[in-house]
Amino acid sequence: MTRLRSKLILGLLLILASHTPQLAAQDAPATTATQPANSLPSPGRVLDLVDKSVGPDAEGQPNDWSAPVRLAVVFALLAILPSMLVMMTSFTRIVIVLSFLRRALTTQNIPPTVALIGLALFLTLFTMAPTFSQINAEALQPYLDDRVTFSQACETAYGLMSQFMLRQTRPADLEFMVEMSGVQPPDEPVDIPAHVLIPSFAISEFRKAFEMGCLIFIPFLVVDLVTSGILLSAGMMMLPPVMISLPFKIILFVLVDGWRLTVRTLVTSFH
Repeated sequence: MTRLRSKLILGLLLILASHTPQLAAQDAPATTATQPANSLPSPGRVLDLVDKSVGPDAEGQPNDWSAPVRLAVVFALLAILPSMLVMMTSFTRIVIVLSFLRRALTTQNIPPTVALIGLALFLTLFTMAPTFSQINAEALQPYLDDRVTFSQACETAYGLMSQFMLRQTRPADLEFMVEMSGVQPPDEPVDIPAHVLIPSFAISEFRKAFEMGCLIFIPFLVVDLVTSGILLSAGMMMLPPVMISLPFKIILFVLVDGWRLTVRTLVTSFH
């Protein structure tokens, strides 16, 4: 009864949604062999369409999700896409290291924040290209060709993403989150739940990014110390050392081709 009631309600909503003043003004004959292109569908036809979209198919197997449900899921995924980009890809490590670099140069807002985020985004696409290619070949294209269901495509895509996250996650962080969650340790790492794997991956990314940021800070800190010592020995204690050391740090960074070294280190850090 509940299923029949839901079908009737959906059919009534479809009929009301398709009713327009233009269609109401038309006075079509009661008996016609074929309906006009803009005529209202019959309630039986609407119920048949609803039943085909949410009910079982001819073989008695349940159909895949209907188009409205798929659309709702797609919009929900788009809403959480920024969080997925930050927490499940290489974006976090890259943007933190680039922020450390700008801070070490003491150039304030140069490069601008939007430029750093844009560079981090495209470096993320570069480092994640093999994983994204696998997702496209094994999940997206089979789903578009109707060879797999939507749920199977999502499961395959998450499996490929979890393999990338497991390669970048430290075993100590993974064991820590498994212990904190209270779940039974799985036999295989691929069986770790998403709510345990994703925080473990994020913690590992933060640690690696801060390690790389500290290494970037060391040569610029040496320049600041040398500049401060020279100014102190010259008696210019009122002159801010940053004003003098900034040009030298920029020159040093340009001479060693710092952007190329930073990008190469970031890309090669993902194994």
